[in-house]
Amino acid sequence: MHRYPSDIAFTSAVKAIQSQKGSRSSYGAMEQRRGWQTVVTPDLESYLADLDMFYLGTANADGQPYIQYRGGAPGFLKALSDTTLGFADFSGNRQYISLGNLSENPRAFIFLIDYVNRRRIKLWGKARVVEGDADLQARLRDPDYPGRVERVILFEIEAWDSNCPQHIHRRLPLRSVRPVIEQLQHRVQELEEQLADLQATTTGSRQNTRDPPQSSPEREEYQPSKL
Repeated sequence: MHRYPSDIAFTSAVKAIQSQKGSRSSYGAMEQRRGWQTVVTPDLESYLADLDMFYLGTANADGQPYIQYRGGAPGFLKALSDTTLGFADFSGNRQYISLGNLSENPRAFIFLIDYVNRRRIKLWGKARVVEGDADLQARLRDPDYPGRVERVILFEIEAWDSNCPQHIHRRLPLRSVRPVIEQLQHRVQELEEQLADLQATTTGSRQNTRDPPQSSPEREEYQPSKL
């Protein structure tokens, strides 16, 4: 059992280095306030609702780590209880490294990052694979997302923490940028049409200016009649 939730990451070796580097006192004060969370809060659930990707970390029995990108529709990583997250596992390249790791080592890690708002959340816990549960798959799948669900992965939270935004490069997802791009493209098309009309009008005016004026009928020179 850990004395503090953060002990899952702050091992004795980590704390020794924190002491050497001068950050142990601040993290010690955080521990006294029990700064890390162990359950799903409304803030975390709201954060998950808009997230369309995350990174899943696992390790095999020898401790060899593996990080895998997971993507889906916004909110596909769902809170199923105060301590359990779940997501539909879609068909992929069929390497099954994460599944193999979880079959012999349930310890797992989820790294959440919101590039738009420059916010990241780290979750430690244990994960397990659930095969053939149609009800659970239906609860976690998005009918509008084209990926084929093969199984479900459940993640039991032991501790989680929110990081500062330092060094996070802001990146905008296509679903946020596309409406702006389409609006700009529409405006460009309008301006191009207006410019074409203006050029046509200007060309016509110049053509009319270059045309010579029509001459009036010649008048006969007055010749006095001879008597």
